[in-house]
Amino acid sequence: MVTVIAAITADKGAIGRNGDLVYHVSADLKHFKALTTGHTVVMGRRTFDSLPKGALPDRRNIVISRNEAFGAPGTERAGSLDEALAMCGADEVFVIGGGTVYQQAMGVADRLCLTVIDAPSPDDADTFFPAIDPAQWQLDVMDEPMTDERSGIKFRFMELIRVK
Repeated sequence: MVTVIAAITADKGAIGRNGDLVYHVSADLKHFKALTTGHTVVMGRRTFDSLPKGALPDRRNIVISRNEAFGAPGTERAGSLDEALAMCGADEVFVIGGGTVYQQAMGVADRLCLTVIDAPSPDDADTFFPAIDPAQWQLDVMDEPMTDERSGIKFRFMELIRVK
């Protein structure tokens, strides 16, 4: 199963700015860790570079980079999303960004796990989640709105599954 996981703003689907998340919601980060731990995460090189401590612990980290010399502790390199997914076989895979990798993954993903943030997209947001085609996706789970204790930001978790 290929799952795309992201935190997006409700208004414009912003996911990043200046190599960082648009909003830091501690409950989202805990949710992300709970879902992805013990599984494979696939990401682009710029997403990897944005991780504060390098490879995510307790996960297989595959970084997509055209640079064949790329290497970082705790990672494996793939030249494309297709190559990364082929490396995984039947493992459950979480695609964790960034924007270009999300765009490519939308055609092969089975599930979307989204944290929808009820805050405006910052004016300087520079990375956005691809449009979600309602003919291709159906809502499976939508939690009640919550408020992050640390940041005060309102959000909700939702999962969509591909229409067969």
